[in-house]
Amino acid sequence: MKNLLFLVLISVCWAEPHPDNSSLENERIIHIQAENGPRLLVVAEQAKIFSHRGGNVTLPCKFYHEHTSTAGSGTHKIRVKWTKLTSDYLKEVDVFVAMGHHRKSYGNYQGRVFLRESSENDASLIITNIILEDYGRYKCEVIEGLEDDTAVVALNLEGIVFPYSPRLGRYNLNFHEAQRACLDQDSVIASFDQLYDAWRSGLDWCNAGWLSDGSVQYPITKPREPCGGKNTVPGVRSYGFWDKDKSRYDVFCFTSNFNGRFYYLIHPTKLTYDEAVQACLKDGAQIAKVGQIFAAWKLLGYDRCDAGWLADGSVRYPISRPRKRCSPNEAAVRFVGFPDKKHKLYGVYCFRAYN
Repeated sequence: MKNLLFLVLISVCWAEPHPDNSSLENERIIHIQAENGPRLLVVAEQAKIFSHRGGNVTLPCKFYHEHTSTAGSGTHKIRVKWTKLTSDYLKEVDVFVAMGHHRKSYGNYQGRVFLRESSENDASLIITNIILEDYGRYKCEVIEGLEDDTAVVALNLEGIVFPYSPRLGRYNLNFHEAQRACLDQDSVIASFDQLYDAWRSGLDWCNAGWLSDGSVQYPITKPREPCGGKNTVPGVRSYGFWDKDKSRYDVFCFTSNFNGRFYYLIHPTKLTYDEAVQACLKDGAQIAKVGQIFAAWKLLGYDRCDAGWLADGSVRYPISRPRKRCSPNEAAVRFVGFPDKKHKLYGVYCFRAYN
């Protein structure tokens, strides 16, 4: 019996030199190979893919059998499943499943996703007409009989993170209200990775805001007393995780390219808020949202020194070229405030969607 066990172990194990460290001459990596066939391997050629809202993208994924050149063994049907990972990491959102001739997509991915299938071992997923909510990490899982393997691909979107607080002032949004506030401004609540990238690009904001994982954080590039003290190091500072129903903070929103034209409406007179809304409608457009002015400023370099109404009742103006009397020290979307809608007069920024 002992001799038989020894022979079985010899049949499924072999050793090879460690490839990464020549000093480890005596170390070996032990491989276990199933007796009934080669091991299934799933590979993503790129770990991170970049795109933008409204675009199309391919998330790469291919599968192989170790020590063979064929895609499948032929004894079992291949099942391909794509899911989106959440910040919870214990939950996944179904995106697409394929097995044989059967195909199924889920939720807001319906009609927008399909397999590329450029070869018999290609499980790459094509996503069309990308929306802001598509941002995140996706898992490609291939299953054949009792074997399965996975690969993860991150989809990043070109865009901008901006802080937002409502007319009521700072720290007035619970998590659910923060989500709706971002949606109302043509954006989604930002992830930590998006806020971190924005901080690395120079975003400095002292008010703490919700992120998509339920945490509350804020980015500091210039340490100062009101923001944690002069002697602290720059970084994204965290308040931790708070009650999504009871706790109230600002929010960091994320927006990307838009399918339309953002512009300052040339009008003979300044306008109240209601007049501004009607003026945009008369011009075949709608009054612009906060996310749209940030996207036009950051992604298109839009520059205008005229303060104008936006849909949330705020007044702002975008400066890409700092100059005297127009944000002399920095490029920014300047915030004037939430003036009296009935009596204060300003210009207006409009947005006309493309058909």
